[in-house]
Amino acid sequence: MTSKTIKVDYLARVEGEGGLYIKVKDEKVTEVKLKIFEPPRFFEAFLRGRNFTEVPDITARICGICPVAYQMSAVHAMENALGVRVDGQLRELRRLLYCGEWIESHTLHVYMLHAPDFLGYQSSIHMAKDFPDIVKQGLELKKAGNEIVRVVGGREIHPINVRVGGFYKIPSKKDLLVLAEKLKRARDLALETVKWVAKFNFPDFTQDYLFVSLAHENEYPFNEGRIVSSNGLNIDIKEYEDYFVEEHVKHSNALHSQMKTGENYFVGPLARYSLNFDKLSPLTKETALDIGLSKTCKNPFQSIIIRSLEILYALDEALRIINSYETPEQPAIKLEIKSSKGYGATEAPRGMIYHHYKIDDDGLVLEAKIVPPTSQNQKTIERDLWNFVPDRLDLPLDELTWQCEQAIRNYDPCISCATHYLKLTLDKE
Repeated sequence: MTSKTIKVDYLARVEGEGGLYIKVKDEKVTEVKLKIFEPPRFFEAFLRGRNFTEVPDITARICGICPVAYQMSAVHAMENALGVRVDGQLRELRRLLYCGEWIESHTLHVYMLHAPDFLGYQSSIHMAKDFPDIVKQGLELKKAGNEIVRVVGGREIHPINVRVGGFYKIPSKKDLLVLAEKLKRARDLALETVKWVAKFNFPDFTQDYLFVSLAHENEYPFNEGRIVSSNGLNIDIKEYEDYFVEEHVKHSNALHSQMKTGENYFVGPLARYSLNFDKLSPLTKETALDIGLSKTCKNPFQSIIIRSLEILYALDEALRIINSYETPEQPAIKLEIKSSKGYGATEAPRGMIYHHYKIDDDGLVLEAKIVPPTSQNQKTIERDLWNFVPDRLDLPLDELTWQCEQAIRNYDPCISCATHYLKLTLDKE
C-alpha cells in the first residue's frame, strides 16, 4: 500500500490566495481540495442598512478585475425590485460597458496569466524576454477595453458612472466615435490572438459538463436573459434559488454551489459559448469554425481559445453599438421606491453572477445575496482534478506542479486581486 500527498500552498497567476491539496492512495485519488483561504470579506453584510442607490458602487469594490459585472447585476436586481426596465440606447450603453470589461479581463487572463503555461514560461515577465511583441499586443488590446470602461463608466477601475435606472452622465456620439477608431485596430489584434492561441498544444481532456449560463433570444448574453443549462433547464432569474444551493465546506472560505439535485455545474466562457454559439457575431462564428473549433467545447484547456473568441465578439459588438448610437435624452429613468424583492444575473467574464436584494419602503437594503462565478465552479474544478491527476502521478515533481497549476488556471478563478507564487510539496509513504 502506497500513499502520497500533493500540497500546493499558493497558486500562482490567479487572483487571490488559494492552495491545492490532493491525496493519493494505491495510485488512486482519494481526496481533492481547492483551498480558498482568503479571509471572508462580508460584502453582503456591509450592504444591509445602506440605501439601494449605494449598492452598485459598493459591490463594484468586490473585484478590481470585473467591477462592471457586480454593478450590472446589482442594478438589474434593484430595477427588478422597483418594477422598471432600462431599454433603448441606455441599455446599449450598458452592453458597451460590459464589452469593455470582457475585453480587459479576458485579455489579462489570456496574455498575462494563461499563455505562459502553454509556452513554458514561469510568468508573462519571463515570456516578454522572448516574445516582446506578443506581450505589447496584449497590453494594447487590454487598453482598448480600459478605454471603453473609462469613457462609459467614468474611470478604468471601479467605474463610478453607473446608477440604478441608467447612468449619471451619458457620452456623446463624438466621444464614442473617437473610441471606434481604436477598437477597429483592437479587433484586428483580437483576430490575431484567436489564431495565435489556437496553435497551442492542448491536453486531451474532454469532460462531461453540466453547462449553465444566461441565454437571450436575440443576443449573446451580457446583461440579461433566462438561466439555461445543457440538460434542459430554462428558468427566470428569480427562480435561481429554487434550483441552486450554496454550502460551506471546511477547507474553503468561499461557499460551494451546486444544483439542488446534487449535481455540479460549470459557468463561464465554455458554458456561454456552448449554449449560445448561434448568437455570436458572424465574424466570431466564422473565425471559430475556421480554426477547427466545434460549436460546443468541453476541454477546459481550450478555454483560452474561447476567451479569445469572446474578446473578438466584444469588440465586434462594441463597434456595432457605437455605429448605431444616438445620444439619449436623459441619462436615467425615474424610479419610485417601494418595499420589494429583486433578482438580477449577468455574465461576468468568468461566468454567471447572481444578485438578490430585499429593500424597505425607504429604499434601505434588508437582505443581500451575491453568488460569484468562482464559488459556482469550485466543485467542478475539484472534480476535474480528480480526473486529471491519476494519469500524471509518475511525472517529476516540477512537472506535476506545473500541470496542476495550469489545470486550475483554465477556470481563471477570481479569489481576490492578489497574486502569489506556487509552492508544491509531495509527501510519500
